[in-house]
Amino acid sequence: MRQITMAEAINEALREEMRKDPNIFILGEEIGLRGGAFTCTKGLMEEFPGRVLDTPISESAIAGAAYGAALTGTKAVAEFMFSDFSFIAMDQIINSAAKSRYMFGGQATIPVVFRMSSGSGRQQAAQHSQSLEVLYAHIPGLKVIMPSTPYDAKGLLKAAINDYNPVVFLEPRVLYFKKGEVPEQEYTIPIGKGDIKRSGEDVTVVATGVMVERSLAVAEKLAREGISVEVIDPRTIRPLDTELIVASVKKTGRLIVVHEAPRTYGMAGEIIALVMEQAFDYLNAPPQRVAGHDVPIPYNRNLERLAIPLEEDIEAVVRKSLK
Repeated sequence: MRQITMAEAINEALREEMRKDPNIFILGEEIGLRGGAFTCTKGLMEEFPGRVLDTPISESAIAGAAYGAALTGTKAVAEFMFSDFSFIAMDQIINSAAKSRYMFGGQATIPVVFRMSSGSGRQQAAQHSQSLEVLYAHIPGLKVIMPSTPYDAKGLLKAAINDYNPVVFLEPRVLYFKKGEVPEQEYTIPIGKGDIKRSGEDVTVVATGVMVERSLAVAEKLAREGISVEVIDPRTIRPLDTELIVASVKKTGRLIVVHEAPRTYGMAGEIIALVMEQAFDYLNAPPQRVAGHDVPIPYNRNLERLAIPLEEDIEAVVRKSLK
C-alpha cells in the first residue's frame, strides 16, 4: 500500500469531498496560494476557484463566517494555523456553533469543521504549542477528533465534513510530515470509534496524538522481554469509545493513560474515572497517568522535550504497573 504524509492525507480528504459536494468551502489564513502553514490545502485554490478563501488575520471572523454559512446549509471547513489562536474565536465556537442545534430544538444542522494544528515539538513556544483537546471536549455540542496517523486523519476528516454537528479537528503538528499507509480508494472512519493499534495481554495503554507513536515504540521494546502491551488510540476525544477501553482493561487488568496535555484536569483523569466506574473489579493495579507537566511549553528545545512525556517516562510507568 502507498505511503503518504498526514498533510497529504488531509489534503486528499478535502479534495475528494469538495469534488463530490459543491456546497463545501474552506477558509483560513494563507490557505490559498500558500497552501496553508503546513501545506494541507496546497493546490485546492486552483482546482476550486471561489471555494478556497484566504481571510484576514481574524480567527473570530473565520469562525463566525464558517458557523454562519453552516447554519444556512453550506458545509464549511475553517482552518486555524494553531489551536492556540482559536481562543480568539471561543464565542463563535462555544457559544454559537456548539449550542445552536440544542437551542433550535434540533431543527438546525451545523456542518462545520474547525481544523487546527495542535501540540508541541517544533520549538514554537508557549503561545503556539498547547494541547487543547480537553478544553473543547468539555463543551456539550462539540465533537472533538485527534488522529495519530495519516490513515486516521483522512478517514476521520471525511466523516467530520459530512457530520451535521460542529467538529473540532486537532492535528498534531509534529506528525504532519510523517508517512503512513493510506489506500487510494475512498473510505471513512466512524466518529466515536477508537482503534487498537497493538494488541496485548498484560497492560492497556490508552494514548492520544503523538503519544500513540511513543507508546507503540515502548510496547515494541517491552515485547522483546515478554511484556505484552495493548495500545489503544481513542481517535475521537468526544464522543469517547468507552466500550473499547473498558473491554481492554477487563482483559489486561491494568490501565495507563498517556497524553501530551498537562496532567491536571486532563483527559487521563476522565478515562480513569470511567474505568473505575465500569471495570473496578477487574483491575489488578491502580490506574496510572503519564502526561505533560503543568507548565507553559518552553521555547528551548531541551526544556520543550522535557515538558511532555518521553518514551522512557511511559516505559517506567508500565513497568511500575506490572510490579
